[in-house]
Amino acid sequence: MAKSVGTVEDYLHHLKGKGFQFQEDAIGFIFFGKHYTNASDEIINTAIEMTLKAQRSFDGSFYVSLLETLISNKISTRKEAIRFVKEKELLAI
Repeated sequence: MAKSVGTVEDYLHHLKGKGFQFQEDAIGFIFFGKHYTNASDEIINTAIEMTLKAQRSFDGSFYVSLLETLISNKISTRKEAIRFVKEKELLAI
């Protein structure tokens, strides 16, 4: 689902094209998380993808918590993030 490269804006546009509609508060959470954690666009996009897969919709608090977990564990790529959540059994993806 996630493109490993591209800006957060590009990824949100990509998802919108696939039928995902994000409310203003969801967009706010996404960019709050980005600025709060100083995460790369790749990690932000991956956290959005994992949130949508796990929750079947966008859950802002789940997203921010996941993002904090990835950053605190020094996860810097999509591949590392997927490996991390599988190893820790955080999500069934």
